[in-house]
Amino acid sequence: MPPTTATALTSWAKAIRKALDAAGQDSARLFAEAGLDPALLDDPSARYPVAATARLWRHAVAATGDDAFGLTVARHVGQTTFHALGYALGASATLHEAFERMLRYFAVVSDVAELGFDETLDGWRFSIRTDGAATPPADEAIDAFLALIVRLCRGLLGRREFAPRLVRLRRAAPRHRTAFERLFRAPLQFSADENALYLDAAVLHEPLDGAHPELARHNDEIVQRYLERLQRDDIVARVRAAITGLLSRGEPGAAAVAAALHLSERSLQRRLAESGTRYSTLLRDTRHQLACSYLRDPRASIGEIAWLLGFGDQSSFTRAFRRWENCSPSAYRDRAVSRS
Repeated sequence: MPPTTATALTSWAKAIRKALDAAGQDSARLFAEAGLDPALLDDPSARYPVAATARLWRHAVAATGDDAFGLTVARHVGQTTFHALGYALGASATLHEAFERMLRYFAVVSDVAELGFDETLDGWRFSIRTDGAATPPADEAIDAFLALIVRLCRGLLGRREFAPRLVRLRRAAPRHRTAFERLFRAPLQFSADENALYLDAAVLHEPLDGAHPELARHNDEIVQRYLERLQRDDIVARVRAAITGLLSRGEPGAAAVAAALHLSERSLQRRLAESGTRYSTLLRDTRHQLACSYLRDPRASIGEIAWLLGFGDQSSFTRAFRRWENCSPSAYRDRAVSRS
């Protein structure tokens, strides 16, 4: 079962920002409304809580009026979106090997979903399952992921005409159905009982021109080390993610965060102590980091930022910020804007 507070690489959100900017939308405002710190987009190993990225997807679809927005985002995704896994996939010997590698290491991309790769009577089925997720990803996130997989297959094969035999999506049929038809070039089933691509067996075993076993192994090792580090840092990262997701409802206490993580408050405090920190420190540091990031955007009012950070009023936020930076939020913003 996916973890309660699931996370995903920020590189997905980076692609969303590119798509929003290309559409002339105010991406900074939408990130702030979703409770996401845009400063993390420059860290290729950073992660966002899936609950917050799902909010970003909803805001993006509402702003653009495009219910095929996931397909647009897929066009802004690069090889590094999958961290080192992207390079390992590109060095795979066959598509079959690439799909198996994706299954093995998908947690590096997101831990909200489970992938399946199963043989059928006349081919193979590649599926993404989110059953049991506390906050499932947005429909558009699934659209983007499956569109990206099809684009990846075309790139690895060097054939733009590659298409799955069938695409099944749990989402309702979109208004912009033609966008799906153009991208997948396959029969489409909406309101299905799964999110899956059905693939011909023969194409999965064709040798790929980019095959490079040594490069694939090297990047596999990088991915393994990243996942090991993620596991070690897991409790701190998950507490930060839970705090970020709960802040707009007010200041979250340790009990609320522990409940979100399906832990007792005592267990939470003990595990944080074992990691060399405590809850009050993480709450303060998370608020401080988000505050500095939000203040760099002159379009968000101080009052809005106070609300996003869970403060009861603007004056409480101002007092806290003075303790952190020894200046008022307005003074910090003026300095930050003058430097940009």
